[in-house]
Amino acid sequence: MTGGTGRFGAVLVAMATPFDAAGGLDLDGAARLARFLVEQGNDGLVVTGTTGESPTLGDDEKSRLWRAVVSAVDVPVIAGTSTADTAHSAELTADALAAGVAGILAVTPYYSRPSQAGIEAHLRAIKDAAGDLPVLLYDIPVRTGRKVAPEVIVRLAAEGVLAGVKDATANPAGSAALVAEAPDGFELYSGNDGDTLPLLAVGAVGVISVESHWAAPEVGEMVGAFRKGDVDHARALNARLVPSHRFQSSEEAPNPVPTKAMLRVLGQPGGACRPPMGPEPPGLAEAAAGILAGLGRPAVPAVAAGPSRG
Repeated sequence: MTGGTGRFGAVLVAMATPFDAAGGLDLDGAARLARFLVEQGNDGLVVTGTTGESPTLGDDEKSRLWRAVVSAVDVPVIAGTSTADTAHSAELTADALAAGVAGILAVTPYYSRPSQAGIEAHLRAIKDAAGDLPVLLYDIPVRTGRKVAPEVIVRLAAEGVLAGVKDATANPAGSAALVAEAPDGFELYSGNDGDTLPLLAVGAVGVISVESHWAAPEVGEMVGAFRKGDVDHARALNARLVPSHRFQSSEEAPNPVPTKAMLRVLGQPGGACRPPMGPEPPGLAEAAAGILAGLGRPAVPAVAAGPSRG
């Protein structure tokens, strides 16, 4: 595998799910947000992932959200369809296929801590349901409790089960080894914004980003600069984005709580996070406005904290 332009583009946003004031799904807001994110320079949208609060969404909500976003934009839409239940994940994947998405994001089964054989069977079942759609593994052991073994990933890539991985393992050396061993055509995307530049250096094709809700131009420019060989410029842009990396998640405001605050500051649909995320800590909207100011981007005037349902 070698670095290059990914099949879905270089900068994909892990899109937040907008809710209305009562906590219901805001489909009109989702369409509006999707169009805004594309206008900002995102090459694709990942819907119903972690940042999209997928554990709090019902199956019908996911189905309607996929269809609303696919209808709203002309870029690839990747659907997060994986749950802790393999059969359920396959059912959701079949529905996402019918909804017209361009690919599937399959997170490692969480909480039950399955064996590597169980993880492999889970991913094969999702691919069976996905048909010709490419499946990206989402490897994020800090949330799932399980790291997918590199030999499993390489085997599934060689057999055409996995088209790539959203790598949130925070282990660039391990990512480099995976890149070296994976077959041609297998694509590694950074799954942590702060790891994007190091992973580009070992062959990543891009990033599935949280901060590209508000910093897509800078993220895209950084990726482009690195690809052109202007490493100094890429490093300078990454340094400029460090406050944004830190803003995304903390013990007091885990992802996607800061993203929802940022969307409010930007005047975009978002609403409050559903429980158990939240409540939003005081000062988060002001911190979001400060991040925008550091990027030379204005905030919408009203930044008061929105209602919390946490």
